[in-house]
Amino acid sequence: MIYADTSALVKRYLDEPFSADFEALLQQGAMAISRLGIVEMRCALARRRRNREITAVREGRVNSELAADIQGGALWVSDVHDEHFTAAYHLIGRLAEVPLRTLDALHLAVAEQIPATAFATADRTQAEAARALGFTVFDFS
Repeated sequence: MIYADTSALVKRYLDEPFSADFEALLQQGAMAISRLGIVEMRCALARRRRNREITAVREGRVNSELAADIQGGALWVSDVHDEHFTAAYHLIGRLAEVPLRTLDALHLAVAEQIPATAFATADRTQAEAARALGFTVFDFS
């Protein structure tokens, strides 16, 4: 299964570089995300609305499209549990040379425990970490 972090997932809903590539990957089958990704997506959309990159109407539509993708089965949502936080803590130690951010480590921990075999991201540091963990990486950066 492919786990998509938020930096990749946003490409499904907003026209960005590599959006078509992400869409093609999604067409291959259901993709995993986490509840963390849903919250991060909401935050990313709100930031873009505040910066006037998208309208409030577009923000609402994207939130609805995301919900429809989840309900329709295109996206499978993993819960985030205490053990994911513990795993993220240890990941930061295992990948001591990679400057992982907190939430990126949490995404990787969820992906490892699903278990996903591939990881989609538009974040170069996270892609590096995913490769080091043995994931097949779809890099949209």
